[in-house]
Amino acid sequence: MIRVLLADDHILVREGLRALLAKEADIQVVAEAGDGREAIRSAREMRPDVAAMDLSMPLLNGLEAARQMAAWDRPPGVILLTVHAEDRYVLEAIRAGVRGYVLKKQAAADLVRAIREVSGGGVYLSPGISAAVIEAVRSPQAPMEGPLTAREREVLQLVAEGKTTKEIAVLLGVSVKTADAHRTRLMQKLDIHDIAGLTRYAIRQGIIQP
Repeated sequence: MIRVLLADDHILVREGLRALLAKEADIQVVAEAGDGREAIRSAREMRPDVAAMDLSMPLLNGLEAARQMAAWDRPPGVILLTVHAEDRYVLEAIRAGVRGYVLKKQAAADLVRAIREVSGGGVYLSPGISAAVIEAVRSPQAPMEGPLTAREREVLQLVAEGKTTKEIAVLLGVSVKTADAHRTRLMQKLDIHDIAGLTRYAIRQGIIQP
């Protein structure tokens, strides 16, 4: 039996995916989550074989959640569900350890196939993903690294979602002083010193949706 975690902030989407997977005798949904932080907690607790997550989730997006899971001793195989077919999104996802990339418009046809492929150790990309992406992934060239650390990307998303420094500190489990230091450092690195500018940057980078 393939144990699956479903993570999407839209409950109707989760219900639809759960109903789709319930028809498969070899797949069991063992946990659900409405944001990336809940997905991390549920995956730690339930140890699913596969985590199928929306790319755009509040508090922690699917890409950052995938990066964190990839560092575990026994990570689930992560499948990202998204509307984005652009090369840069797919490349960044695969380099973050994602093993499946399914376009939402094809989820009904692709998700079951992706779960089986990923649970068996394979990689699955929805048909229509550029062949150039697959070639780039195979290239030995080192990936381009962004200017921000993983923790700074987390803080950026929370700032762009309107969270205060105190709220960020609580969500990250750090002191207010530490949260403020992360926020100050990312502003300095990006040379952006206002919330509106940080929000626009987060949208351009695909960290949050408009």
